[in-house]
Amino acid sequence: MRIAIAIPCYKVTRHVMNVIAAIGPEVEVIYAVDDACPEHSGKFIEEHTHDPRVRVIYHAENQGVGGAVVSAYRAAIADGMDVVVKIDGDGQMNPALMRHFVRPIARGKADYTKGNRFYRPESLRGMPAVRLIGNAALSFINKLSTGYWPIMDPTNGYTAIHSAVLRQLPLDKLERRYFFESDMLYRLNVLRAVVQDVPMDAVYADEESSLRVSKVLPEFLGKHIARFFKRYVYQYLVRDFNIGSLYSVLGTLLCLAGLLFGSARWLHSIATGLPASSGTVMAAALPIFIGIQFLIAFLHHDVSSVPREPLCTEVVDDA
Repeated sequence: MRIAIAIPCYKVTRHVMNVIAAIGPEVEVIYAVDDACPEHSGKFIEEHTHDPRVRVIYHAENQGVGGAVVSAYRAAIADGMDVVVKIDGDGQMNPALMRHFVRPIARGKADYTKGNRFYRPESLRGMPAVRLIGNAALSFINKLSTGYWPIMDPTNGYTAIHSAVLRQLPLDKLERRYFFESDMLYRLNVLRAVVQDVPMDAVYADEESSLRVSKVLPEFLGKHIARFFKRYVYQYLVRDFNIGSLYSVLGTLLCLAGLLFGSARWLHSIATGLPASSGTVMAAALPIFIGIQFLIAFLHHDVSSVPREPLCTEVVDDA
């Protein structure tokens, strides 16, 4: 397979040359995207590398990590690449792991692979506690919004994707900033692409991350909620109406009916000073209990509906 590497370059001049030097000969093209870097990383790379595989792409304005990766994706599609691996230029992602990301795609077992720093307890050594808690919370929210329940560490930027899947993605609609990786998972689920985690260790160099969990968590939460409802409408109401659709509709209606009836009787009790009878309490509680059971059944159905058949089944024997 023709493999390309995408490296977003923004304030990474201290590490990017070591990253490029560690990329193996199996890679055909290396796209280094200067995302309007104040350190002029593109010129720095051109002046210091002798690797003929390196192609520098320049952005006149900063577009964020998503914008940089999308530019590399477009170049890879135009050049006829088969797989595009995205790694950062700050030295926190080991290029030697690349074959583990490419192998499931080459063997027709996945359309998209991504790193998972939570797979082994040993991999979490050195991860700050705030990042550990923040990533765990975002991982659970991401499961709801994208439908990829087995996937953890959704903000991990070490990824690989089959170019045939790239051609089906709406690249113009992808998020350009920190939500890029999560948005990719949402778009991939719409296509019913198979995503697979690849275990990797958490590595922190001397680069200071501009990602602040306290700042992005509320923003991410809003975007995840919006994508959950978009995915639900498309997957359970537009594309198909199945048993999961029935569970979710009935569960929601029963919970609302119980809450509304119970609230009305509670307000009546306050106004009249008369306590509600046990029968009235049960009439309000029973629909809620049954509705919750239906919603749990819906979640169980959603978990079992994770895409399992890859869109791209081409197999490379020596992968």
